[in-house]
Amino acid sequence: MKSAEFDRLKKMVDHHILDYLPEIDPKSKTLRDAMSYSLTAGGKRLRPVLFLYAMEFCGAQSVESGLPFACAIEYIQTYSLIHDDLPAMDDDDLRRGRPTNHKVFGEAMAILAGDGLLSSAYEVMTKNMLHYLDNEEELKRRVRAAYAVSKGTGVRGMVAGQVADVENEDKLCSAEMLDYIHDNKTAAFIRACVLAGGYFAGGGRERMEALRSYGNDLGLAFQIMDDVQDVIGDAAKMGKSTGKDARDNKNTYPSIYGLEASKEKCLQLIKRARDIMARYYDEAEVFNDILDYVEESLG
Repeated sequence: MKSAEFDRLKKMVDHHILDYLPEIDPKSKTLRDAMSYSLTAGGKRLRPVLFLYAMEFCGAQSVESGLPFACAIEYIQTYSLIHDDLPAMDDDDLRRGRPTNHKVFGEAMAILAGDGLLSSAYEVMTKNMLHYLDNEEELKRRVRAAYAVSKGTGVRGMVAGQVADVENEDKLCSAEMLDYIHDNKTAAFIRACVLAGGYFAGGGRERMEALRSYGNDLGLAFQIMDDVQDVIGDAAKMGKSTGKDARDNKNTYPSIYGLEASKEKCLQLIKRARDIMARYYDEAEVFNDILDYVEESLG
C-alpha cells in the first residue's frame, strides 16, 4: 500500500499485536510460542487497518481506543491462516515467507494455536466491553462491532464459505455456488471489518451504507485477485505457494470463467467500490489505496 495513513495504522497494529494476548501459564509456553510465531510473521494487516480506518471515516477522533478490537481481528485472521495451511485443508508449507505453523510446531500444536487465537480474540473484545458497563452508548457500539466480526467469521460467514469450498473440490460447481464460496470465505470477513469499525465509532446511516457496499465489492474483488495471483503470481514475492488451486481442483474465478474474464470482473468491482467512495474525497484515502493495490496485483 502507498498511503502514509495505511502505513501508520499498520505500524500501530504491528507494534501492539502481542499486547492484548491473554496471559498463558508457563506450563503451556509452547502454545504462546506457536501463537506468537504466526502473529509476528508479518502480513498486510489489511483487516485491522480497515477496521481502524472505518473508525476514522465515521468520525472517531482517535483510533487508539479501537486497538484491542483491531488486534483481535488480526488474531482471527491468523487463526484462519494457520488452519487453512494444515494438511487436511490446503496443505501449505509456506506462509508470509516463513514455514507454516504446523511445519514448525507440529499439526496438533498448530490446531491448538489457531484455537487459542480465535478464543483470545473474543476474550479481548469482551474484556474491553467490561470497561464500559457504565457507559451504555460506548458499550452498545462495542457489542455491535463484536457481533459484526463474529457473524462475518463464523458459520454464516467465513467458516460457511470454507465448508462449501472443501465440499466442492474436484467438482465443477455452478456460478451461484462459486459466488457463495467467495462471498463467505473472504468477502464476509472484510465486510465485517469495515462495518465493525463504523459501529465502534458510532457511524451514521449514510456512511454505514457506504461501508457495507464498499466492503461487499472489495471483499469479492480481493478474493478474485487472490485467485488470479495463484495463477500468475510470484511465490517468492507473495511469500506463499502458487498454482495450488489448480493442483487441488479448487473452484476459482479463473477456473470457471478464465483468467481475462476474472480480471475484468475484478476491475468492475473495483470501479464500483471507487464510485461508492468518490463523494468522500480525501476521507476515503485508505479505502482507495487498497483498491489501487488490488488492481495493481492483477498483473
